[in-house]
Amino acid sequence: MLHTTFKQAFIKIFTLVTLCFITFSFTTKRGLDSYEIYLNDKLILKQSVNQPLSLRKLQLGKANDSDQLRINYQHCEGNGVGTGRSIVIKDKKGNTLKKWAFANATGSNTAMVIPVKELLQVERNNANQDLSIYYTAQELPKGEMLAALH
Repeated sequence: MLHTTFKQAFIKIFTLVTLCFITFSFTTKRGLDSYEIYLNDKLILKQSVNQPLSLRKLQLGKANDSDQLRINYQHCEGNGVGTGRSIVIKDKKGNTLKKWAFANATGSNTAMVIPVKELLQVERNNANQDLSIYYTAQELPKGEMLAALH
């Protein structure tokens, strides 16, 4: 009798653990910031911040001066949109070369828009340097590297 009760309890626990593994293997990853970068209306980069840095390269060689880069950054907490947002171009030493500050988002328009003309000018002025695009906000004061410019 005791052996049968122990066996039933073991089967129930094993079934519960198995169901938990199955359930959590299909849930979305919570707690990750993510962002999308568009050239005009074309998606050119979509990342979660846990993906490798080597994948984050923007190539704007075919872009026109009249094009616009649109960045949507979603925080994992709060309402998803940061406050006190800015986009910064830095060289490999961490020096800020150009900064764009953005008003707090209202409504559904959360995009940060940068004229490609300005990005290309920074690249031309720093031709032989590795440059990176960073996002900062009140919720992310140290910033997050979004992409390297090539």
